[in-house]
Amino acid sequence: MKMNVLTRYCRKALFVAATLAAGNFANATTVQFQTSLGDFEVILFDENTPKTVENFLQYVSDGTYTDSVIHRLAPNFVVQGGGFIFNDEAKLESIESRPAVVNEPEYSNLRGTIAMAKLGGNPDSATNQWYFNLGNNSANLDLQNGGFTVFGQVKENGMDIVDAMADQTIFNMGGSFTTVPLVDYTSEDASNGVEVEADNFITIYAITVTDAATDTLGDLSPAKNTLITAQPTPAPSSGGGGGGSMPWAILALLAAVGWLRRR
Repeated sequence: MKMNVLTRYCRKALFVAATLAAGNFANATTVQFQTSLGDFEVILFDENTPKTVENFLQYVSDGTYTDSVIHRLAPNFVVQGGGFIFNDEAKLESIESRPAVVNEPEYSNLRGTIAMAKLGGNPDSATNQWYFNLGNNSANLDLQNGGFTVFGQVKENGMDIVDAMADQTIFNMGGSFTTVPLVDYTSEDASNGVEVEADNFITIYAITVTDAATDTLGDLSPAKNTLITAQPTPAPSSGGGGGGSMPWAILALLAAVGWLRRR
């Protein structure tokens, strides 16, 4: 059944009210992702990536991610979300983004970490989209485009759910959405023109703060990004402003940038 727009907005309003009632989240370090495949927690690195965490938590407190979907899957690489909502007209609707945040490439893009997506050739262009690393992507993502900012890590067994996201079949929904993971939808469905519905998407029902303390890292020792200091940060390219201006042929050669550009 398609998601009712009024229901979605009511859910978001209730979430925002609960969030505001809970207090100030400036120092929150643990959040829970409530998804259609299960819930899991993520510990945020607010000490060394303060601007990125503050930016992310502003979207969280605004309820921006309520009923958003995972819109991209690169098997054995990343799953990406935070940018779109599926509406009743069977389209992926862009989430309104806030001003871009400064790049903070302090930590390494290892399996289980969450990082910010951004525009190619612009290190300081991250806004609302994020991705989970499915493997050790440090060799390219720690250096590409000034390094991609890792700002948190999935807690304990939460990667079981992220891996379940990565186990879904991907489909080309046209335009930039060429690798959308769908649930309970088959190639035969696609061939027969079966309409994709809200329940077929991996949905982020909400992201909520579960621990607002500043010392929830415990024994976790996130790996530092040592590659970014091994060579100068590349200067932003002079041509092509905007997400869709770089030719797809080049993006195919620069896989990391291609997969992690905001769209």
